[in-house]
Amino acid sequence: SDLAFVVVVALTVIYLAIRVVRQGFVMVVYRLGQAREEWVRGPGLQFLVPVIWQARIVDIREQFIEVPSQTTITKDNAPINVDFLIYWRISDPLKSVVNVSNFAGALQGVATTTLRAVIGDIMLDEVLSKREQINEVLRVKLDEVTERWGGKVTTVEIREIVPPRDVDRKSTRLNSSHLGI
Repeated sequence: SDLAFVVVVALTVIYLAIRVVRQGFVMVVYRLGQAREEWVRGPGLQFLVPVIWQARIVDIREQFIEVPSQTTITKDNAPINVDFLIYWRISDPLKSVVNVSNFAGALQGVATTTLRAVIGDIMLDEVLSKREQINEVLRVKLDEVTERWGGKVTTVEIREIVPPRDVDRKSTRLNSSHLGI
């Protein structure tokens, strides 16, 4: 019975000490509540001292966030709806677990306010015609903010810009009149 107890304890300690980190992930190790850059471990078989060391697995693959349609106001006071995608990845796993509790949620929150600020500085005609430039401005601004959280924004893609209905009707009438309809 003593031998069985020792075997159970030994197996439990081994189970708690061994971690397998998959490709595309890293493990941030906390030793007595502290985390350091040199304790970040890559893929493979990793060993931890049970109870004293704790670990958090971080996905470092590129991911995306779909930002739902946001109503924003252009510089000439036209309300438009914009929805877009943000592609990002973790560049510093330690910062991503120590400096922010929910990277994806924080990124989405910053993205919506940044979108409003960027669109608010642009006239409606420019918003409709300069999608690529707006994508790049958003990417740069979001990347500046997320750097302190250990993230890298790689791409921003505006999927749809819906102008106000009266602008839509005017452009349809203009197109019809040019076609002789």
